[in-house]
Amino acid sequence: MKIKVLQHDVSTHLPQRPGDPTPMSRNLNPLMHPFARARERTRALNAAKMDRMFAKPFIASLEGHVGPVECMAKRPGELTTVASGSWDGGIVVHHLARRTQLLHLPQAHNKNKKVSGLCFSRDGRLFSCSTDCTVKLWSMESTNSQPISVFTGKSPLNSIDHHYSDPQFATASNLVQLWDENKSLPISNLTFPTSVETITAVRFNLAEKSVLASVGSDRTFTLYDIRTGKAERRVVMNMSSNDLSWSPTFPTTVLLASEDHNLYTFDVRNLAKPTQIYKGHVAAVMSCDWAPTGLEFVSGGWDRTVRIWKDGQGHGPEVYHTKRMQRVSSALFTLDARFVLSGSDDGNVRVWKAKASERLGIITGRERAAIEYRDALKEKWKSDKEVGRVVRSRHVPKAVHQASKLKRTMLDAQRVKDERRRKHTREGDSKPKAERKKLVVAEQA
Repeated sequence: MKIKVLQHDVSTHLPQRPGDPTPMSRNLNPLMHPFARARERTRALNAAKMDRMFAKPFIASLEGHVGPVECMAKRPGELTTVASGSWDGGIVVHHLARRTQLLHLPQAHNKNKKVSGLCFSRDGRLFSCSTDCTVKLWSMESTNSQPISVFTGKSPLNSIDHHYSDPQFATASNLVQLWDENKSLPISNLTFPTSVETITAVRFNLAEKSVLASVGSDRTFTLYDIRTGKAERRVVMNMSSNDLSWSPTFPTTVLLASEDHNLYTFDVRNLAKPTQIYKGHVAAVMSCDWAPTGLEFVSGGWDRTVRIWKDGQGHGPEVYHTKRMQRVSSALFTLDARFVLSGSDDGNVRVWKAKASERLGIITGRERAAIEYRDALKEKWKSDKEVGRVVRSRHVPKAVHQASKLKRTMLDAQRVKDERRRKHTREGDSKPKAERKKLVVAEQA
């Protein structure tokens, strides 16, 4: 009698070389795996929970200031050098990796006047401005506490920014002035002739070197051309802005931190309305800064929180806070986009991870593959109700939570009021207006 049997090639079930994993056969027919989708969902839920369990973003606190930290600046071309200025008139240059001080100037400016702005030139020299009406130039290599140069203005200075390549810098006070490093007086005044505001922040465009932008206390956002020496365009908004930042990857995109608790991105080619609104803060947003990748940005607010936003997503940011951290006046992304810095009223500069659950140190290939697999699972199942709830959940201080509830109630009441007004108005007389079109009140060219 002849018996037929199944015969398999032994080489397909044994490792090809010593040390290789044993080959495993796999049937991809979905009918043979009825619980595959359920298992994958469970893995996605566990990955989301692990991400929140291991979310420990705080790294260190850099001390050295007596008063509130007002401003910070990154040194171009270096990942570890950051300068901070305080209300006590002092400046500290920190080394982030060693957590030490490279330079400490306790009396850089008048003790009773705050350091309101800091910036680095391309060659690594430090510029500082203060409400004592002076701009001072400091050398990073010298141990002498005396500045290289002093530039004197006529009014208190609120902000400073250095040109990307030329030996020029701009200051903001009751007007915008352009200075040359080799001259003691400003070379041009750029403000609108009819402008009466106090300029709170000024920034050079990172790509178009002749373009300069500023925000003022009279709710204006203004664009200047330093070649013509005058303001080119200006828009008036509902609320004033406290800070601005140019996108490093899209030269026409600018980010504004507003007093109305929101952040806005504008395309300067069309200033009639913002391209995106970012809602989350429950108090005025004081500072903002783009990551060097241009994919996300950080903001610091009067509500004592630091938030990290993804570009194009106007809700659901990462929220950082501590019990001792007070109102955040300055926030920065490091040049490697891995860390975030915040300066607050309690006098500390804090270092945070840009990704809360990221593991610092050496990661093996298998660990990297596991991390990427879990991230892919979370992205695939983020629309699931339970997985999405875990991914979006963020713990915030009780005061912030209560303020958020109150703000939501007020906005809902205003929305109901507008609906009732339209309902009892003659048809066609009252049309709903998009929120983006409500922001800009007037535009001047």
